[in-house]
Amino acid sequence: MNFRLRLISVLLILGVGSVSAQEVLELSLTTAIEQALNNNTQIKNAELDTQIAKKKIWETTAIGLPQLTAKGQYTNIFKVPEASFGPSLNPNLLPSGYITKDDFLAAYVDAGAIALGVKENTTVDFTLTQLLFSGSYIVGLQASKVYAQLSEQSLIKSKLDMTESVTVTYCMVLVSEESRRVLTENLTNVEKTLTEIREMYGQGFVEKTDVDQLEITASTLRSMVNQVERGIEVSYNLLKIELGLDDNKTIRLTNKLEDIMNTIDLASLTQNQFSAEQNIDFNLLQTTEKLAKLDYNRERTEFLPTISAYFNHTERLKKPDFDFQSPNMLGVSVSLPIFNSGGRLARVAQKRMAWEQAQNNKEYVGRNLELQVRQQRSDLISKFDTYQNQLQNKKLSNDIYDRTLIKYKQGVSTSLELMNTQNQYLQAVSNYFQSIFDVIKSKANLEKLYSKGN
Repeated sequence: MNFRLRLISVLLILGVGSVSAQEVLELSLTTAIEQALNNNTQIKNAELDTQIAKKKIWETTAIGLPQLTAKGQYTNIFKVPEASFGPSLNPNLLPSGYITKDDFLAAYVDAGAIALGVKENTTVDFTLTQLLFSGSYIVGLQASKVYAQLSEQSLIKSKLDMTESVTVTYCMVLVSEESRRVLTENLTNVEKTLTEIREMYGQGFVEKTDVDQLEITASTLRSMVNQVERGIEVSYNLLKIELGLDDNKTIRLTNKLEDIMNTIDLASLTQNQFSAEQNIDFNLLQTTEKLAKLDYNRERTEFLPTISAYFNHTERLKKPDFDFQSPNMLGVSVSLPIFNSGGRLARVAQKRMAWEQAQNNKEYVGRNLELQVRQQRSDLISKFDTYQNQLQNKKLSNDIYDRTLIKYKQGVSTSLELMNTQNQYLQAVSNYFQSIFDVIKSKANLEKLYSKGN
């Protein structure tokens, strides 16, 4: 009984494992975008860049805060320097009363040499420094904050680019799957018709050419289905990479192309007021210009002095009899550049010209963005008109094909007419799906131009 229970438990565990391994992740376009923004490797790295930039602000700030350092040192002097003071009078040898010549001479002793240090010693120095003034530090602190702003804007741009990319890939998969569905249905109809025509040929009602023609049509459709299948696999793999999913993960897209098309508000997209200030690329250039100006200002501050204060305390394990060095020291240091043969002036001129280049780039992109928006609006309107025309063409070509197929089965139409109407229908379907893809892609491009990510 125990063995049977264990066996059942193992089978249940294996069953649960197989179910979880085959779990399908259902994704709408919105959830797919959210998945990419949370798990895509490029987005994660961009978020790490923003955190690095924030740490850089504190790193730069810490330069102007008090700095405490400790230094230990062991010394061993081979020969300790000495000072000799010659003979001296020994008061203990002075006799009472009067002094004879012998007594006077006996009162003098040789004082000998005095060591001016110790043979070996260990010292520890503690130094506290404080930056009082530095033009480079002030500008560098400002630049680190602007750099953090630049990294945050780069993250926003990465998210906007990823949103556009996922939207396009998602719709590309939908287009491919719809194309496969239409081709498969068409292949099924052709194979069914082929079976009927073969029977009719066996009874002598149609010619061998009609059978061969349908064989060619069926073979062509099978090849097209296989090509679309491979394209779908590639598109799904690309989408998984963008979403940060493993290759063995199975996903299913829940949106339909018609659902996405119904969300497009053409009037709103084409009539919105546009300003370059609301575009993320323009925002990045504005921040780049700020950094170029700060770089120019930093180079100019190299003409200013750098002032710092320090306090030093020294502890010795052994102290000599005569120590002329104080254990505590307070000081102020000033560094002032005087002359470097014009090199500094040349660097200042270079930074100024780089700042002017950044200003020119910003102005050029600002004007170009307005032109891009006008062109993209016109392109979206044109592609939407094409979509509506292709939708109508698809319906008409489908009706023509259905009527021709009926006539062909009745012996009124030829196999060549059937093949031509079928090719016309397949081309109309392909144009229709392509028009949907073009509209969605144009819409995504226009929305990215409008968005600054805030």
